Amino acid sequence: MVLPGMKSRYTEDPNRPGEPRLASFGWLPNRARHLFISFAGEYVGTFLFLFFAFAATQVANNLRGTRPMDIGSLLYISLAFGFSLAVTVWVFFRISGGLFNPAVTVAMGIIGALGWMKALLLIIAQLLGAITAAAIVSGLFPGPLSVNTTLSKETSVTRGLFIEMFLTFMLLLTIFMLAAEKHKATFVAPIGIGLALFIAELAGVYFTGGSLNPARSFGPAVVTGVWPGHHWIYWIGPLFGAILACIFYRLMKMLEYETANPGADHDGREVYHEHGAGRSSTHYEATSARQATDGTDEYDFAKQLRSGTRQPTMTQRQAMPSFGTLSTSTGHTEKPTAPLPVHMQTLDGHRSDTVNHPEDRPRAHHNRGSSSYEMTSDSSYRNGPSVESGSSES
Repeated sequence: MVLPGMKSRYTEDPNRPGEPRLASFGWLPNRARHLFISFAGEYVGTFLFLFFAFAATQVANNLRGTRPMDIGSLLYISLAFGFSLAVTVWVFFRISGGLFNPAVTVAMGIIGALGWMKALLLIIAQLLGAITAAAIVSGLFPGPLSVNTTLSKETSVTRGLFIEMFLTFMLLLTIFMLAAEKHKATFVAPIGIGLALFIAELAGVYFTGGSLNPARSFGPAVVTGVWPGHHWIYWIGPLFGAILACIFYRLMKMLEYETANPGADHDGREVYHEHGAGRSSTHYEATSARQATDGTDEYDFAKQLRSGTRQPTMTQRQAMPSFGTLSTSTGHTEKPTAPLPVHMQTLDGHRSDTVNHPEDRPRAHHNRGSSSYEMTSDSSYRNGPSVESGSSES
């Protein structure tokens, strides 16, 4: 669909044919345009994420006043950060990846999910977005800005460093396994990422302020001008956590973690490893294609009978005369000499009335102008809707 202000001029990129371009951006190369989209997405996404999180923190701290941190304020701040991250990641997931964190960006570069030039550009956007969010919250909400991260009186610098490291490790591991690893649950990854930040904030807000994000601590420090002597732990701690998560993730990938718990995601990889690499790709594709979306396996019994790999049960033997007779010498089903009644299987799971003659069987009517995509095949019905798009796979 071409929106107002766009013209039907297509890009020269063979990997992206048919992209309508804005008239004023027709001169911009695709690579530069994509980097600009990622930069703008990370800037706006980081701003929105931290704006709502900072605003809620400002509310909680202003209501608390000079009283020490209580459970209500701790829960309120943690929920604000977790839910804000979940929503904004979900919105910007397809635009820039929804990173909003320099530590996450560095980790994505280490595992090879991002190029270093793009990673550097995203980090700049994240820092600018954090500064913008802190400045707007400071100007809009009454009272001094009270969202800076600082250590509690009981927490030493060393403890704060390792607290930030392990909290970030949990967040990064969630991002790796739910977002970087593509599987059937990837489309709900923002929920898991938001919950990971929520539980991390529950554990860290009281002791370190629960940063887990250098941009989150950098933005308020720039706006307020308050730079505590331990500010460096909000950079080194998350980076250490990111490196630790990368090491563990790489180790699991090298060990092929998918084979340790077969069937957990039902992607068919365990079938390949179970039967060995020597099996043909046709057998692998046929086996994985029979995996139904409801968790059951569908087997073509007639094919197994013809191949001689499975013998019919007593109940199936009694039902076979309606389709033909089983030869005891060859083991194959012989076709009857005359047409027998056939039950038509409909897509709603019920059997239709018996049709005695081929001429009486219902036939499909197609319009010459209709598209091939309008024809629903039996294989698409058996495979069920795809997880991410909700449409049937043909």
